[in-house]
Amino acid sequence: MGMTTTKTLETPEVDVVYDVHGPLPTADGRPPLFMIGQPMDASGFRTLASYFTDRTVITYDPRGLGRSTRKDGRHDNAPDVQAADVHAVIEALGAGPVEMFASSGGAVTALALVAAHPGDVTTLVAHEPPIAPVLPDAAAADRARAGVRDAYESKGWGAGMAAFIAMTSWQGEFTDEYFAQPAPDPAMFGMPSEDDGSRDDPLLSDRSWAITDYRPDAAALNAAPTRIVIAVGEESQGVMTGRTSVATAELLGQQATVFPSHHGGFLGPEFGHAGQPAAFAEKLREVLDAA
Repeated sequence: MGMTTTKTLETPEVDVVYDVHGPLPTADGRPPLFMIGQPMDASGFRTLASYFTDRTVITYDPRGLGRSTRKDGRHDNAPDVQAADVHAVIEALGAGPVEMFASSGGAVTALALVAAHPGDVTTLVAHEPPIAPVLPDAAAADRARAGVRDAYESKGWGAGMAAFIAMTSWQGEFTDEYFAQPAPDPAMFGMPSEDDGSRDDPLLSDRSWAITDYRPDAAALNAAPTRIVIAVGEESQGVMTGRTSVATAELLGQQATVFPSHHGGFLGPEFGHAGQPAAFAEKLREVLDAA
């Protein structure tokens, strides 16, 4: 990755830790490339960033995750709050506006950021934002999400993650057939069935429901000077995050841009479900360079 500088932005509510990979001002004169996720922290972008050594790349840990310590006494993850943190980091960099690649909950944060601070981002590639209200079966999607939370609350992480995988791999709308299924066995996915007693997982609890409940401000997003590209993995067609991506793109009057692989298509093998990071990075570079 070359030269990396780690910094902490201290505020009354949170100490936000972020990494600057490369020089500022940038060597190539282009805006820094900011990569964000949720609940993924900066560590999830190591592989993808390694394909952009010619760019200055920024990564960060969202508040309450990784190295970023909350001081606000809260545990929920809200897009407008996360967006304010990202805005503060961009201001602290003194090198904005930035280009941004944002994935999953980070894509929701990024949409909230552009709506609130349209001058912060020149091009946003929002990869698979899991926004339920844009779905035609939004109420059923909420019920499916509650089922994941209930499995986690009653039986622990393995049961919750098995239910999450079943939900996110379901093809098409959430029908009676989906809800009639027996609860999946964690062992089917190589996960523990024993309960460790923890209930603070941001993905399986209700702590991140504000992210999936987010309603994009289409008028504000379309009025912003930011070029917004909604991205969807080719393997995500028909599953929940694929459907939310297509619907979000339609809300903004565009078609989703297809990227290689799945929801974690930019990941290397270190997380156990590798994507196609080289092909993904090539596509991302192509989309960014098309601006």
